[in-house]
Amino acid sequence: MAHGEVHHDYHLVNPSPWPLVGSIGVAVMFVGLVTYMKGLFGMEAGTWWLAALGLVIILYTMVGWWGDVIKESREGDHTPVVQIGLRYGMILFIASEVMFFVAWFWSFFEFAIFADARVGPTWDASNPIYADGLSRFADWPPVGVETFDPFHLPLINTIVLLLSGTTVTWAHHALQHGDRDGARNGLILTILLGAFFTFLQVLEYSHAQFTYDGTLYGSAFFMATGFHGAHVLIGTIFLTVCLIRLLLGGFTPQKHFGFEAAAWYWHFVDVVWLFLFAFVYVAPFLILGH
Repeated sequence: MAHGEVHHDYHLVNPSPWPLVGSIGVAVMFVGLVTYMKGLFGMEAGTWWLAALGLVIILYTMVGWWGDVIKESREGDHTPVVQIGLRYGMILFIASEVMFFVAWFWSFFEFAIFADARVGPTWDASNPIYADGLSRFADWPPVGVETFDPFHLPLINTIVLLLSGTTVTWAHHALQHGDRDGARNGLILTILLGAFFTFLQVLEYSHAQFTYDGTLYGSAFFMATGFHGAHVLIGTIFLTVCLIRLLLGGFTPQKHFGFEAAAWYWHFVDVVWLFLFAFVYVAPFLILGH
């Protein structure tokens, strides 16, 4: 038997610096965010360069690490057995993302259902404990909070995101049938729709009549919709990388898991938005009469 000859279908990854480099980048970025918001290590609040440095390290890690995975695929290391493992990995990743959003929905519902318990049955307006406005939490959404009309910008965003789900499916099916032009056009439309969704989300935030730190409703709203917006941005970047790979001759009808994983992720983002639209936008506006 020749030295180094492989007789199994598994890919043993070569030693890689990317897990360590990525961990350093994440640590630097989050220390930088704390520094930016509160000040740390003698640096004043508003110091932004440390967080920016961490972000640059993370982006460098992403390019290098995913570039290595693409090289492994081109060299034939992604055997059918390895591809099954990649699929399981993506499924588990999306499952972890589902639980991430379950936490935000849980907090939103908990705040809504037990809002009156946060004030207590012995609430007294003359008590100095409540002078800072905690009485606003007695109702949900809090009294005086003007929620968004779900049938304006939020409805437009829902239509945009659902339409993007159809275009990414079109691109996927086109690629499966060897129609590279159709896959390219579908991907371009999906990316444009994702960018338009992000633009509308920013526009909506600019018209918000409540703030992140004003009420529990505000914090729950911005955390849930803000993290979803971040996922839309990540998914848009994911699909943009797939488009670049497609234009450079990558992907075949038989082998295109990178794009398939991006499509799965995008559909997950679509489904999460439907729940957000129903329970965060429509429910407070219609059921609760705000």
